[in-house]
Amino acid sequence: MRLWVWGVAALAVIGIGAAGYLLKPVSGPARDLTLVGDVERGNYLIRLGGCVACHTNNQAGTGFLAGGFGLETQFGTFVPPNITSDPDAGIGSWTLAQFSDAMSNGMGPQGHLYPVFPYENYTLMSDQEIVDLYAALMATEPVSTPAAENQIPFPFNVRLAMAGWQNLFFSPARFVPEEGRSDTYNRGKYLAYGPAHCVACHSPRNALGALDWDQALTGSPGGTGGRAPALTRQALLDEGYDVDTLAQTLADGFTPGFDVLGGAMGEVISDGTSQWTEADRQAIAAYLLAE
Repeated sequence: MRLWVWGVAALAVIGIGAAGYLLKPVSGPARDLTLVGDVERGNYLIRLGGCVACHTNNQAGTGFLAGGFGLETQFGTFVPPNITSDPDAGIGSWTLAQFSDAMSNGMGPQGHLYPVFPYENYTLMSDQEIVDLYAALMATEPVSTPAAENQIPFPFNVRLAMAGWQNLFFSPARFVPEEGRSDTYNRGKYLAYGPAHCVACHSPRNALGALDWDQALTGSPGGTGGRAPALTRQALLDEGYDVDTLAQTLADGFTPGFDVLGGAMGEVISDGTSQWTEADRQAIAAYLLAE
């Protein structure tokens, strides 16, 4: 009997310890939110970060940033929400601190955010960029119609479970340039891993939907991020790309094989990369094709 009691006690201690670890808050370095936001710079970040392609449903005509198409995954269908300045349907009631927490730590006013929102990438953004992006979103035309509801079955709809996911797979931090590399290379790497979040779509994930960082940019066979080709140097060279042609594809969607990129990537180009600066398109192409 004593052995049974001690066994139960040991299991309870282990369970409490595991719960304490998995449910503890996850946060990165504190941000300076006293900076002054610039709407013009923020509007560029809206395009740089892929916000338009995800959060706008052009076919439904519901409005700019008023909610996007549902993203079907093995965990359910996630609908990108309305992120206009409307205080009820959108994020107009969010404070800068709440917005920063969502972008940096994956924690929204309603609780833990599902990692289908790429806060793993946005956490790399600078303090000034977070403030600028917030200023731009607060200046958008408010749309009072909320986005459609997520369709997520139990237990994946339990937001508290995302605390465990974050403790297992999320390490919030800021971007650190790679020593010995050019500014262009580091800008491209920052874009690919940070706001442009190429790595989020073009990398495989494990059974719990976490990115396999050791296989970053080697392509996704499907699942959470959908099917996406490899963006490694060799894969791009095999497709006939060099830096200039890849930058051009990001501007107009035409590939070296005279195809036109459509589907999700077509939207990323039309709503995002085609409106980047040429310098940023060149930078991300230079990084992806670097030796």
